[in-house]
Amino acid sequence: MDKKIVIIGAGYAGILTAKKLAKRFRKDSSVSITVIDKNPFHTMLTELHEVAAGRVDESGIRISLKRVFAGRNVDVKQDLVTEIDFEKRTVVGTNERYEYDYLVLCAGSKPTWFGVSGAKEHAFTLWSYEDAIVLKNRIPDMFRKAASMSDEEEKRRLLTFHIVGAGFTGVEMAGELAEYVPVLCDKYEVDRDLVSISVIDLLDRTVPTLPPRLSAKVEKRLKKMGVRVLLNTRVVSIGEDFIEFGNGEKPVHERTGTVIWAAGIEAAEITEKAAGELESAGRCRIKVDRFLRSVNDERVYVIGDNMYYIPPGEEQPVPQVVENCEHSAAVAAHNIVCAVTGKGEMKEYRPKFHGIMVSLGGRYGVAHVGTANRKISLPSFLAMFVKHFINMVYFVQLLGWNKIFSYMKKEFFTIRHRRSFVGGHFSNRTPSFLLVPLRIWLGAVWVFEGVKKILEGWFVSPKLAGFFSGANQWYDSILSGGAVDGTSGATPAAADAVGQATAAAADAVSTATSAVADAVSTATAAAADAASTATPAAEAASSVGKAIIDFDFLGLFRILFVSGKDPADAALGDYAFKLDVPLVNRMINDLILPSEGFTMFMQIVIVLAEILIGLALIGGLFTTLSSAASLVLQAMFVTTTGLYLSTFWMIFAGIAVLVGGGRIFGLDYYVMPALKEKWKNVKWVRKWYLYND
Repeated sequence: MDKKIVIIGAGYAGILTAKKLAKRFRKDSSVSITVIDKNPFHTMLTELHEVAAGRVDESGIRISLKRVFAGRNVDVKQDLVTEIDFEKRTVVGTNERYEYDYLVLCAGSKPTWFGVSGAKEHAFTLWSYEDAIVLKNRIPDMFRKAASMSDEEEKRRLLTFHIVGAGFTGVEMAGELAEYVPVLCDKYEVDRDLVSISVIDLLDRTVPTLPPRLSAKVEKRLKKMGVRVLLNTRVVSIGEDFIEFGNGEKPVHERTGTVIWAAGIEAAEITEKAAGELESAGRCRIKVDRFLRSVNDERVYVIGDNMYYIPPGEEQPVPQVVENCEHSAAVAAHNIVCAVTGKGEMKEYRPKFHGIMVSLGGRYGVAHVGTANRKISLPSFLAMFVKHFINMVYFVQLLGWNKIFSYMKKEFFTIRHRRSFVGGHFSNRTPSFLLVPLRIWLGAVWVFEGVKKILEGWFVSPKLAGFFSGANQWYDSILSGGAVDGTSGATPAAADAVGQATAAAADAVSTATSAVADAVSTATAAAADAASTATPAAEAASSVGKAIIDFDFLGLFRILFVSGKDPADAALGDYAFKLDVPLVNRMINDLILPSEGFTMFMQIVIVLAEILIGLALIGGLFTTLSSAASLVLQAMFVTTTGLYLSTFWMIFAGIAVLVGGGRIFGLDYYVMPALKEKWKNVKWVRKWYLYND
């Protein structure tokens, strides 16, 4: 018999539940999964303050449900649920009716007003995508109006902001706004002293879920940012242009331009209605058993903000935080699978929360994280790092690496006014056309190297033996100092060693990437001079070069940095670097060199790769892939023959043109948009989110 699973709400809990169920039933056509939400997108509620205060574009918190469920057995319905008939197992929306065998209720929350007069009519909320957009437009508009206002009292009113609530949302909004104010003051030429930001709450400290010491740090930081913090203070009423607060008989009356309400939440309307039939507590949160089923109906699972559950050994219900949404989604999905299939054992909900993080703008944060039994407080930089890392872990579950890249782009690579915990170091915009000469020159050098190898006979006879062994003998001659046994034998030994290196290197002079030809020539001349003057052993050793760094790491690799001349006389082209890897050496000696056919194949591949990479870079075609291939070739040379420092620029040039270098005066300008559009339409690409917007 077919089974129908209906999920109300496409928030954190709803999406994760649907994805886990879709994965489990991907080959079972008898099970249908329907997600109902009033919006066609998922909203990152924890990032609303970033959009409201103009730090991040609104596209950063809006994620298309069509993209999330692409290629999956999930039917997304844009509808507003108005009623649930638990007896008939039917969900009623404004557009359709949906029958279910199992229902997942995770409709989210809405602001609660605590009976404050005028709050609902005059305060701005921050609990939805639309709320963030309204504030994003209003805040600069207040500065724009104030800038043209001659009445200073009215100007001060327009630039006065009151934030009601000192919990997560309130302090994060205050921090973002305080960080945004200097930018707006500079843009609209407004005196900073005219701007006022206040946070008001009846609580005795900010973010009470934090340890007291961290709450104090939050308050101290807000005050340092110019925010007035009023705790143990009750908001009495809110009007169109005023707010009244205080605990005495006569409340304080202050004029204001904007009141932002962040004082708390309660269940969404549909959950509130459901609470009339199902047992509930604490602002209409539905009571659930240890398997996350309603205590009144085993076919109704309630998760996320809508659930009321006190874990064994705890005194308080699970918090309304993202981590609870993630954990409850996994348990609910597992238990529904057990119920549908009749197989397996249901899991009890035993959440282990790993802490909380609060950001005050893009540059400062506090965090109390760790295991269930042991948590530590992190300094600001690490707190912000952990916050972004956890966001990215969630995004991997939600939209794969596609969302990771777009998140990093918006938070780090395109951030303006240094509003990031890493400052503006990753977001300085350099015109891409300045990279065009570098890209073309890098390509030309690769073409030159490839053509040169063809002229030297790389398509005709094996060359790799001399290419590799000559370089190795040159390094060995420097590392051994060219001496064998005492003073009397030093000079001839050095001459003999260098002579062998010269002979072995004869075939290796064909490439600019090997540290052989010039250095061997220098070493030969130096050794001959040493022989004629009968220098002692130490001088003979220095005449064939000097090892500056020779570091072996546990036998896994060896870092070599040498000079073909005495450092006092050496030029940049006399220094060479090699990363000697035994595994690579064995592969060359045991796999490539013994077979003449394989050797010729590798030579042809190297030559063609150099020419194709060069042509692609010159034309600006597939620049990212070409630059990456250029770096791979350079890495190969570093681990086989080594590189002169004079050719190291090719590594850094490859990095510089890696991203976007072909979009200016290159074929990528025309090819990549069309190719990207076709790529995104491939079914398995959409399913695994293997594309970039």
